[in-house]
Amino acid sequence: MAFGKEWWAALGVLVISSGGAPAQSAGYPKPTELSNPYRLVEGWPSLPPSLNGGHWGEVIRVHVDDKNNVWVFHRCFNVVPAGSATCVGRGAANPPILEFNAAGKLLKSFGAGLFAYPHGFTLDGDGNLWATDVNDQETILGMPARNAQGRLMGQEVLKLSQQGKVLLTLGKEGIGGDGADGFDRPTSVAVAANGDIFVADGHDPNRHGAARVVKFSKDGRFVKEWGRKGSAPGEFDEPHDIFVGGSRGWVYVADRKNNRIQVFDQDGRFQAAWKQFGQPSSVFVGRDDTIYVGASFPDPAAKKGELRGITIGNAIDGSLKAFIPDPADLDQVIRGTSASGIAADADGSVYAADVGAHNLRKYVKIR
Repeated sequence: MAFGKEWWAALGVLVISSGGAPAQSAGYPKPTELSNPYRLVEGWPSLPPSLNGGHWGEVIRVHVDDKNNVWVFHRCFNVVPAGSATCVGRGAANPPILEFNAAGKLLKSFGAGLFAYPHGFTLDGDGNLWATDVNDQETILGMPARNAQGRLMGQEVLKLSQQGKVLLTLGKEGIGGDGADGFDRPTSVAVAANGDIFVADGHDPNRHGAARVVKFSKDGRFVKEWGRKGSAPGEFDEPHDIFVGGSRGWVYVADRKNNRIQVFDQDGRFQAAWKQFGQPSSVFVGRDDTIYVGASFPDPAAKKGELRGITIGNAIDGSLKAFIPDPADLDQVIRGTSASGIAADADGSVYAADVGAHNLRKYVKIR
């Protein structure tokens, strides 16, 4: 594969703050030089024909709970508008939240009428679900983006029980902002082991220019925020995904338009900026400090000029271990990786939510 020398030279720059991760210099391998010790599990999961004829639409996020059940957040089996499919008008037959067991059997589904434009999704240590809605439009495809109570959906983070009951709301439903009590298209949400909540705010395009991380206490009280639009350490340009985890409990942000993963402690102190993982759309860190990044890399020889897949490495020092190339027909994907959501289970299996290729993938390690 042909990668520009200038671009690969840029990967040699690893920004480190004092007390952060060990510094590394140039010499990161290209994705095509990394091994792929995984195989795709064909036909997983079993999506019932009663749900959209058994066909996925845009799948945006996936996570695994402590029982090894797999939770999926998707755009109500819809594919339009492409890349930002809507749940508006999809009805109860197209619920946006699905739970599968490890074998891929559907266990439950719910959430119809709660979201207009599903985006971020995670589970906390108590098994509660957290989801974000980045809608900031009054109408979508000519339909009002309002729920059954007539309220405009979007610009909020919802905490839900595993039965679909709304337990807590962050932000103001349908009202954008960039202060302590409002969001400007919140892309993702993560919850620390102590219950503190971290929201990545600022999906592009947005009206207030937000590009930040907002921290809340377990009960939803605003604690602090950090970041602004820019490319310096601690600044963001479309923070597209966020995850809190690993042995150090660090905060990992997929700073998509800056082509880097940024790493912070839970007080917002900058630790590192890693460009070697590619242009990230999703990030997940396992308990064993393995980091998984849904990413794309410039490659003139590839379709649409990008190599896409899941880059796997070490969440402490940023070293690279493996690369799983996207198996989908990349003509279906407008830009960036199709893996807009990513997770791994206790066995090391990897799950990818395909927003562009309209699928949910599971990979297992080759023994």
